[in-house]
Amino acid sequence: MPTTPSTRRDFLKTSTAVGTTAALAASFAAQPRAFAAGDETLKVGLVGCGGRGSGAARQALLADPQTKLVAMGDAFEDNLQRSLNNLKSNADVGAQVHVDEDHQFVGLDAYQHVIDAVDVVLLATPPGFRPQHLKAAVDAGKHIFTEKPMAVDFGGAKMAMDAVRKAEGNGKAMVAGFCWRYDNPRRELFQRIADGQIGDVRCLYGTYLTGPVKPMPEADTRPEGLTDLEWMVRNWYNFDFISGDGLVEQACHTVDWLMWAMGDVPPVSCTAVGGRQIPAHGGNIFDHIEVNYLWENGVRGFLAQRQIPGCHNENYLNVLGTEGEGDIRGRVSISGVRPWRYKGDSNDMYQTEHNEMFSSIRAGEPINNGDRMMTSTIAAIMGREAAYTGKQLTWEQAMASEQVLMPPDLHDWNATVDVRPMARPGVTSFV
Repeated sequence: MPTTPSTRRDFLKTSTAVGTTAALAASFAAQPRAFAAGDETLKVGLVGCGGRGSGAARQALLADPQTKLVAMGDAFEDNLQRSLNNLKSNADVGAQVHVDEDHQFVGLDAYQHVIDAVDVVLLATPPGFRPQHLKAAVDAGKHIFTEKPMAVDFGGAKMAMDAVRKAEGNGKAMVAGFCWRYDNPRRELFQRIADGQIGDVRCLYGTYLTGPVKPMPEADTRPEGLTDLEWMVRNWYNFDFISGDGLVEQACHTVDWLMWAMGDVPPVSCTAVGGRQIPAHGGNIFDHIEVNYLWENGVRGFLAQRQIPGCHNENYLNVLGTEGEGDIRGRVSISGVRPWRYKGDSNDMYQTEHNEMFSSIRAGEPINNGDRMMTSTIAAIMGREAAYTGKQLTWEQAMASEQVLMPPDLHDWNATVDVRPMARPGVTSFV
């Protein structure tokens, strides 16, 4: 990962590869079932059987008729069985689901058993587990679909970056769940921005304002017999060591838009404000953060994230250039000297990312989203830590940090996890 960004003129020259990649992807998507070696079955495994994981499994099976779901793993038996029953009963993909009892793995080490049994693994657990799962899948030489983000702390990000490098060397696919990168309107908008249709980018503003994703239940609702770790994993969104918090887990999509508009060149620094307005009930994440990113060429990017019920909801991006503005606000458009509005075909971006991944595997040209997915992940973690500490953080500090929030080896539900207290800007220190 670069520690010193190039100028925007320089990195926009390299961004012409985006157009080539998009064109190649479009050709794959147009003929999703015309593959080399198409008669060879690809065995697929799912790690993390929640709603997003179940959706990813369905999309993977739809992407290629010569795939079979043969293994599933989750920390909890009820999650696995619910997902398996839903997939088996799905009219579109049920016939491709062949997960026998010996390949239904439950527990904190279930991921390794799934990885060992398949050719393609779908990683969709809470993101605190992601670096370890990525490393294991790459070490085993598997093709990977990985949900976003790729880590919740800087130490985990380094582990994930090492996995990215190794995956590049072993010729395996690594497709990231930053799903907007596979959306037709946004692809065209960002390509036009890279081509200079709004002139030089000078300022960016993005939002992800919504309600809580998984509100923390009150302590007196905790079932008897649950260990502390099981209670936290059941309510994973509310703990920074498992979810990263709302900025890192959800609004990382908006961070990814900012990075995309800037050619995936990382910011040099950021400051942020944030806090908690509604009761946390034992959780330790903020429910609102605003971040100010700064790039080497003086461009600033602003992001507003909130998860509070009863408030205005919005997921928006404005990219201000010297000759116009690019907007994502329902419709995707450009105003200014060369106005434009997207009028092409819409697509299911979740399905497209799997279509293109499996097409690339069949073509012997596996996609690797590694570098950009790590830039967006690290930038999101930077924003959170700037808000939690009240400090200005630099990209160099992020790359030098050994911060680890997620214990690396959790195999026992009785394990003790030291959860840091709710952050206090100006008091909480950056590690």
